[in-house]
Amino acid sequence: MVFPAGAQMSGPVKYKDVVFSAVTVRKNLSYRGVDPAGKSERSTLFDLYQPKDDGDCLRPLIIWMHGGGFKFGSKEAPGPRLWSTTFAHRGYVCAAINYRMGGKNLRLHFNDLVKGCYNAVQDAQTAIAWFRANAARLRIDTNRIVLAGNSAGGMIALQAAYSSNAEMLHLIGNDDTGLLSHAFNAGHIAAVVNFWGGIFDIDWLKNARVPIVSVHGKKDGIVPYDHKGYPLYGSLAIHRTADSLRIPNELKTYDDYSHELQKHFNPFIVSGRTKKRWLEAGQFAADFLYRELFEDRESDRTEGSGAAGRQ
Repeated sequence: MVFPAGAQMSGPVKYKDVVFSAVTVRKNLSYRGVDPAGKSERSTLFDLYQPKDDGDCLRPLIIWMHGGGFKFGSKEAPGPRLWSTTFAHRGYVCAAINYRMGGKNLRLHFNDLVKGCYNAVQDAQTAIAWFRANAARLRIDTNRIVLAGNSAGGMIALQAAYSSNAEMLHLIGNDDTGLLSHAFNAGHIAAVVNFWGGIFDIDWLKNARVPIVSVHGKKDGIVPYDHKGYPLYGSLAIHRTADSLRIPNELKTYDDYSHELQKHFNPFIVSGRTKKRWLEAGQFAADFLYRELFEDRESDRTEGSGAAGRQ
């Protein structure tokens, strides 16, 4: 792997490290627009985080999606707010989005879980299309749009990259898919950040080649770390299969922690120590995204002017 000469001694690196001291936040925008009465559905709202005084014309975008089992949660959840803020400090434009919720205990009803994820994937695709349509105004690099999320949000990102509308509904016995898209990675996602999420069918990883960075607690009792018979494959299974398929990927494991990197999962209480682990997860993801999305560009800039190599 080639690195710019002196890269380790040149101070903070944009997109890897914190380089902007302040972030601006615009709240309650809509990726579907407003109705004639000037209102927007709650499920279509997002908050936009941008590095203050950033003059770049083309900036990478991360769309962050919250957890909550497709039953509860919002863009205001602590995780998406934390990661949107810290990645904006690194130079990313970040959008924490809402999406449609289901109304049941979806962990106990597999078909409803898939339908909930399917609806959320459609919302994520709509959000991607909106940001592409508004890329010039927001100064977004459409070649570097990343989908990211924790728990259910990670599941949305993985399914959006590696499944199709038709495959997701076929999974629950709906074969009336003639009018549905069979396209994989329809949103042309550049990478996936999967924080303790999973994919319904591990064979779907054969459908695309989107880089994946995962973080997961080994004792997770909500989304399996590997695979335990339930039709949901966690981060270790994804890592193992992605390696076999030569899909760029990395996994960071927390051996002693459960869902959301907590000792004992509680969706309503987040300790300072848990947030510290979330920040570590964010840095791990930032390092991976920098290598996958920017390192070649930086190497090209320095080629012929003293670039050095190392393993």
